[in-house]
Amino acid sequence: MNVTRGQIVGRGLTCRCPNCGGKTLFQPEKRFRVNPSCPQCGMVIERDEGGYLGSLSLNYGVTIVLYLVPVLLFYVFGIISGIVASVAAGLGAIIVPILLYRPSRSWWLMNYYFFLPHHLPANQRKIADNEDHNT
Repeated sequence: MNVTRGQIVGRGLTCRCPNCGGKTLFQPEKRFRVNPSCPQCGMVIERDEGGYLGSLSLNYGVTIVLYLVPVLLFYVFGIISGIVASVAAGLGAIIVPILLYRPSRSWWLMNYYFFLPHHLPANQRKIADNEDHNT
């Protein structure tokens, strides 16, 4: 396999193309716009309509678990007041998903290709080359 699962995880955590490793997931002039395909290797990034829903769910879950639950626990144990908890939760519910938008898109691609690495174009070429040599 050309691209290993370890490389897929490394590329996913650094917001790089899972196929070639280029910093090409997002358009440079528009911070929140995903490239339809990688300019370096041509891999289709936006595979279909609604492909963003997985990353949206991932972003929502991470925001709840890593931000809102701790705020709730701080309130329950009396570390912060109800007003502080409400303001922190309200601001965090808006700011944290914005900050996690790019990583969550990359993490979603990472999860997909981690479990299905043979769907990466680099790995498909390797498989096709092996089949040609075996016949």
